[in-house]
Amino acid sequence: MLATAGIVFAASGGNGDHGGPGWVATDTYRVMNFIALVLILFFALKKPLKQFLGDRIRVIKEQLDDLEAQKQETEKKLAEYNDRLSALSQEAEQIIDQYRQQGENLKEKILQEAQSAAGKLEEQARRNIEMEFAQAKLKLETEVFEKAIEKAEEKLKRETTPEDQEKLVQEYLTKVVTK
Repeated sequence: MLATAGIVFAASGGNGDHGGPGWVATDTYRVMNFIALVLILFFALKKPLKQFLGDRIRVIKEQLDDLEAQKQETEKKLAEYNDRLSALSQEAEQIIDQYRQQGENLKEKILQEAQSAAGKLEEQARRNIEMEFAQAKLKLETEVFEKAIEKAEEKLKRETTPEDQEKLVQEYLTKVVTK
């Protein structure tokens, strides 16, 4: 009411008469009209305004309740997602540990196979060396034997006289005839 009082006084005529007669009867009627209008508006709009504000309060409360319910539901989902995430993290760690263990097992298996293969290669090399050594020994013995025979032939040729040859032929013939 006080806010509209200025408007009422401004509508009072405004004829530039500031030092005029003062309060006039028309001013009283205007104030009374204004008070009557305010009272009529107050009583006429009291119930709809109260209902509007009550409805607005009820709607806001419902919205707050809905938002609270959504917040709780979201917090539940967040907790569920956090649980899932931690479960996934643990599962990922388990999978990584399993792959790491499989890698270690495979590494050990490969090392064992490599050691086994190295042992087989070493044994094969040893047998090859022994065989080559035996062949070389046999070849060397053969060469030594051939050289010994050559030397013996040379020595026999040098030291044998025609009389020795005649004697040998006679001995040979005697042996052949007696047999």
